[in-house]
Amino acid sequence: MNHGVVVRRYELSYPKEELLAPLIPRAATGRPRVEDRQVINGMVYKIRTGISRRDLPERYGFWQTAHTRFRHYAIDGAFIGALQQTQVRANAAGDRRTNYQ
Repeated sequence: MNHGVVVRRYELSYPKEELLAPLIPRAATGRPRVEDRQVINGMVYKIRTGISRRDLPERYGFWQTAHTRFRHYAIDGAFIGALQQTQVRANAAGDRRTNYQ
């Protein structure tokens, strides 16, 4: 599906985002959240480039938001669950590659 948006080098493609979306925890109440795609792309950018979290480009929102969500997802096991679900889906589809970049 073409969404008419250019995906930058360190960002998730739409198929990968659609795969991860149901696996990311959502807050039920509270103030409006920054878009998950924006924050997750910030996390991916930080991990892939190795920059300091405080140097995260503004297009990903406040660095504090990305850092806080990263911590919550890590503590809650969201990353492990997402990896496991990705592996299960890949195995079911017969994809035996180990590199899902």
